[in-house]
Amino acid sequence: MDIEEFRQMVEKKPDGFLGRYGLGDKILQTGENLEEAVEHLSVAVQLDPVHVASHFALGRALAGVKRNDEAKKVLDSGIDAALSGRSNGGGDLVPEMRALIQSLG
Repeated sequence: MDIEEFRQMVEKKPDGFLGRYGLGDKILQTGENLEEAVEHLSVAVQLDPVHVASHFALGRALAGVKRNDEAKKVLDSGIDAALSGRSNGGGDLVPEMRALIQSLG
């Protein structure tokens, strides 16, 4: 799906996890308007607090806008979700999330 399709999903269902995560992740991939990516990914994390990929994407977006302390907290929450068994997978993202935390100082 492209960005416009995700925008339409969010417009139709603002409280839909898939649209918010997909749109935020696509924006993050383009590197444009990371504040908008943060907005959508924040909603996604609120809607599904144990979706590890959402935490990782939000952490990357927050780091991109120099909100490092917030990024670390989000990444820690994602790691906790992955390692606690509360999530359906995401354990493979833990090393990358830990590396990002270290890079943020």
